[in-house]
Amino acid sequence: MENVLQNTLLGLDRPELVLLMDSLGEPAYRASQILDAVYRQRVDSIEQISTLPQPVRQRLAENAASIGFPKIERQFVSQDGTVRYLMQFADGQSVETVWMPEGDGGEAGDGSEAGDLAERFAEAQERQDHKKEVQGQNRRPRQGQNQGRSTICISSQVGCAVDCQFCLTALLGVKRNLTAGEIVGQVCAVLKDQNVSPPEDRINLVFMGMGEPFLNYENFVKAARLLVEEVGIAERRMTVSTAGIVPRIYDFAAEKVRPKLAISLNASNDALRTQLMPLNKKWNLEMLLAAAKAYPLRAREWVTFEYVLLGGVNDAPENARQVAELLRGVRCKVNLIALNPGPGIDFTTPGAEGVGAFQAILRQAGIPAFIRRPRGRDIYAACGQLKRTVEIATAPAP
Repeated sequence: MENVLQNTLLGLDRPELVLLMDSLGEPAYRASQILDAVYRQRVDSIEQISTLPQPVRQRLAENAASIGFPKIERQFVSQDGTVRYLMQFADGQSVETVWMPEGDGGEAGDGSEAGDLAERFAEAQERQDHKKEVQGQNRRPRQGQNQGRSTICISSQVGCAVDCQFCLTALLGVKRNLTAGEIVGQVCAVLKDQNVSPPEDRINLVFMGMGEPFLNYENFVKAARLLVEEVGIAERRMTVSTAGIVPRIYDFAAEKVRPKLAISLNASNDALRTQLMPLNKKWNLEMLLAAAKAYPLRAREWVTFEYVLLGGVNDAPENARQVAELLRGVRCKVNLIALNPGPGIDFTTPGAEGVGAFQAILRQAGIPAFIRRPRGRDIYAACGQLKRTVEIATAPAP
């Protein structure tokens, strides 16, 4: 573990911490003490890890180790209760993280009105898991009052390189990838600020913030594993969204810890998708749909396709019919997202009637299609609006 003490403890997994403790001449069980303190108790400093002997804490501190939580630099609260956090890291870079106290009607957090049925299934399964877990154990007191519909939307990069033409984040470009610790740190910081703690409080998690998770693949996968194994968020309550990095979809299919998959479609043919999402030049619809069809699905799981509706661009009835034909034979559902506007985005939000007509055509073709409810649109916290917006704290009404 080269230079491990120059890193933060946040982001280290059990094997890495065992090696770290061994390098300090400490037994392996110290790793469990650190994992609990960092990921479950979410202590602010090494000095607060009271289960570690004072000499061990002192040696860690002397070698410049720290916990590594991001700093909540600013937060903006929407009229619907959504909170947009501006999270700052040690190098001064920042990302945005969003807390939705009632989710957004999503399928265990992924953003569709199919959520009610999936939520009931997830809650029944978790009740069974929790019953097994608490038998013979003394659990920590419940910290929050979350009723199972809260969602945290987290970022994976500072900015984004995908350059979707309708997304505010794309205007930033990409600054750098986040480390696994910085990804997990966003979740821990929000949990601490909101005074909730999984698994006692059921939290949904979506990797749909700033950045393309599959272009920061190794750090994203490690973060997902830590969130499941150490933070305690159920794998079935996580969803990752990709713009369509096809090789990584195949890689992701083989992962042991695998959040649900959502793919940003946003167009009904290659010419239009290339115009809206330049990465389509590299991985076109034929390649993307082949990966989706080959993707191994678990029981009660489907691939989600996200489709941002842009007024007069990709929202015509013919577009809907083309989408239905594209998705024929794929076990999937479609989340329809009316464009969330922002400064510098040269598209318009379609009317509710047109969105409903698009949905009806897909449903008539046998494809489950749901209209995603925007959350935090007034504070630039909705899908496609994350741009570290501080100058304009409140968005104008659409």
